[in-house]
Amino acid sequence: MKKLIVKCFKYDFYSKGGDTAAAGAGLPVFLKEHFRPEPEAALGRSACPGLSLRPPWLAAGRSHILDSGYVTMNSTLPSDVIGRRVEVNGEHATVRFSGIVPPVAGLWLGVEWDNPERGKHDGSHEGTVYFKCRHPTAGSFIRPNKVNFGVDFLTAIKNRYVLEDEPEEEGTEQIVIIGNKPVETIGFDSVIKQQSQLSKLQDVSLRNCAVNGAGDQGGIAKACPNIRSIDLSKNLLSSWEEVIDIASQLKHLEVLNLSENRLTFPSSSPSPTRAFSTLKVLVLNRTGITWAEVLCCASGWPVLEKLYLESNNIVISERPTDVLQTVKLLDLSSNQSIDENQLFLIAYLPRLEQLILSDIGISSIHFPDAGIGCKTSMFPSLQYLVLNDNQIAQWSFMNELDKLQSLQALSCTRNPLTEGSKDAQTTRQFIIARIGQLRTLNKCAIEPEERRGAELDYRKAFGNEWKKAGGHQDPEKNRPNEEFLAAHPRYQALCLKYGAPEDGELKTQQPFLLKNQLLTLKIKYPNQLDQKVIEKQLPESMTVQKVKGLLSRLLKVPVSELLLSYESPKMPGKEIELENDLQSLQFYSVEDGDCLLVRW
Repeated sequence: MKKLIVKCFKYDFYSKGGDTAAAGAGLPVFLKEHFRPEPEAALGRSACPGLSLRPPWLAAGRSHILDSGYVTMNSTLPSDVIGRRVEVNGEHATVRFSGIVPPVAGLWLGVEWDNPERGKHDGSHEGTVYFKCRHPTAGSFIRPNKVNFGVDFLTAIKNRYVLEDEPEEEGTEQIVIIGNKPVETIGFDSVIKQQSQLSKLQDVSLRNCAVNGAGDQGGIAKACPNIRSIDLSKNLLSSWEEVIDIASQLKHLEVLNLSENRLTFPSSSPSPTRAFSTLKVLVLNRTGITWAEVLCCASGWPVLEKLYLESNNIVISERPTDVLQTVKLLDLSSNQSIDENQLFLIAYLPRLEQLILSDIGISSIHFPDAGIGCKTSMFPSLQYLVLNDNQIAQWSFMNELDKLQSLQALSCTRNPLTEGSKDAQTTRQFIIARIGQLRTLNKCAIEPEERRGAELDYRKAFGNEWKKAGGHQDPEKNRPNEEFLAAHPRYQALCLKYGAPEDGELKTQQPFLLKNQLLTLKIKYPNQLDQKVIEKQLPESMTVQKVKGLLSRLLKVPVSELLLSYESPKMPGKEIELENDLQSLQFYSVEDGDCLLVRW
């Protein structure tokens, strides 16, 4: 029986069409597809009779990607060229026109650039409109041989993830049967090893790899069945159907990033599909998706937990019903048309725990179903809210946030309210005091001592205003007016918690002189009964570290051994530790007449 010896060239393994659907009977993926009877002359070099190793992407008579990354065009373009995504010198565009543009001869492609500054016109030439653009300078005409139409998913993943072979050992052979003929192969083990590398992949990044679609049907499922996370951002995908073709072959897919792909989405509910049956995280930033399209596609995301929709010019036009009910995180950042009324349309998503609203331009919010001191039924599960880079300038916004029944963490940096004040620490304290259940502010944990100090300072800062509005130390006479209660909804609760502010606390602040900032404090030594109680005047701005230094010199005890706390006659029996050496006495709300307790 005759034997055919075949060298397994890596060139064939990297077949540009990504022809992986032909695997079978232990044969490497590329071999079965490439073994076709064909004349030797078709190869352009000597070949075994009856055997062709000609890549299918050459035989198919269509455009293909060369090593340079550009497309070499045959006599015809892809039949579906209109709407295709393309790349030219690193810039992405969408093909809007294909044809002749007189008086210049030859074929032209009319493209609309993602970056309008890259173009020259709006799709018109010498008075004739060949295509339309959303921006007057987003259009250009380009020769087809300058355009990169991209590669399929499997080709991109092989180019990125298949490792180079180690030097092959001479004489390594394997017998396979092709038809009824035995074929002796050399280098077979290395091909199998490469396929094994792909099958083990779980987390894949193909960002900016010019991926344009799934490729041959079933090829992804056979080559990469275990992928769980894919980054396909900034590629050449043009439609949601192409995404479905890829995802439907990945039965374990949980995370999918499609950012910066200008996709066309279905305008009506797509056919039922299990392509996203395991998907938990979906990133659609800068894809051009609308809210109606989100709701249309969302029926196919039955277990989705995190949805990112940044920078899509979204307007929330309707309330989600029977979709997005599993979503725990929703990012709507940089969608400048969203206002508080639109937010109410998503206020009853039952599992929404994190809402990111950075840079949407919001300046006010009011929950109409909740009065002063009450909780709203909206956003029942919301724990973390991000409001950075907005136009929040009024304290009433923070008062409203206290109505959220589950809110624990807030980020609100770079807003007029937080940036306009010279005293960032005071602003932080007032936010903490106004939102009673908050545990984290701007990613910094709120310790119990900080909350106590913030609430006491807030109570003191607005005490005179409270008295003028009808507030009184006697509960029977304590009736502040509605205007004050609307501006300070938590003030009455703080009076119940700490006691109403006394007249001595509310004296008009004197000019900033050192003598006006001194606290007269008693200093006791609970563990050293032989030490006499002394009195010291200390600046309220003095840090705990400096107080320890003073006491160290006075007592001849190393600073590292000193532990400080204090008692206040306003809270008998309660001792407050001064844990943070870098904070001031004022931070801990130490007041004139309090008693410092020193232990070592």
